[in-house]
Amino acid sequence: QVQLIESGGGLVQTGGSLRLSCVASGRAFSANAMAWFRQAPGKEREFVAAFRRNGADKYYADSVKGRFTVSKDSVKNTVNLQMNSLKLEDTAVYYCAATAAGLITSSMRTPNSYDYWGQGTQVTVSS
Repeated sequence: QVQLIESGGGLVQTGGSLRLSCVASGRAFSANAMAWFRQAPGKEREFVAAFRRNGADKYYADSVKGRFTVSKDSVKNTVNLQMNSLKLEDTAVYYCAATAAGLITSSMRTPNSYDYWGQGTQVTVSS
């Protein structure tokens, strides 16, 4: 069983920064794609950022481009999401997701493309 465990959420003021981490554990698992999604109360889960195994191909939602950076630490089997210049509208539960499947670019932004999910970590941005 593959487990994804997120950490690093919390309360921050507008303009502040947070760094989320996602650790993959369990049976040997090689992800071809990993992603971050978020879900605010009353809204659908939305794409935030994703990257392929090579780490070079990274994709971001327009709403976070230039403010958020996704990265991986292969030694620690960890995926990070550095969030800077946070806005009120970034408030949501953030989820880490992974899949062993090869995805076409458009599919990387779709929640249904991912097989494994973390439990989520709350990010709250206050004024």
